[in-house]
Amino acid sequence: MPDNSVSLHRVLKASPEKLFRAFTEPVAMASWIPPYGFTCTVHEMNVEVGGTYRMSFYNFTTGNGHSFGGNYVELKPVEFIKYTDQFDDPNLPGVMTTSVWLKKVSVGTELNILQEGIPSAIPAEMCYLGWQESLEKLAKLVEPEIPDAV
Repeated sequence: MPDNSVSLHRVLKASPEKLFRAFTEPVAMASWIPPYGFTCTVHEMNVEVGGTYRMSFYNFTTGNGHSFGGNYVELKPVEFIKYTDQFDDPNLPGVMTTSVWLKKVSVGTELNILQEGIPSAIPAEMCYLGWQESLEKLAKLVEPEIPDAV
């Protein structure tokens, strides 16, 4: 994992539209983005180029948390999302960039994520493990097909 970046790849049994919603709706993001053992509050989410977002993760065991936010740099609905992340904690300086690609495939959607510029205080392999947990939760959100009750 050179340059303190992580790259992830998954194929999920869900449409690109459903996955795009999971990345752009605050309630959905709060349900899957924090790794196991954390909760999330989305304070703001303006999904448009130049728009901003802010959220906080809370360690459920200790009650401690950290906040971060950023800007949406590029959006191509149902295909691509690029945004920045910056921690409020001055001990975690710098700006990370996360790029998300969604591609329709025969069984659902191919998902590729690249997160670059992870602060040096965070080992890339730790970030990678966190993303893997988040993506497990994402699959559990988007893969079920649950009809509305009649």
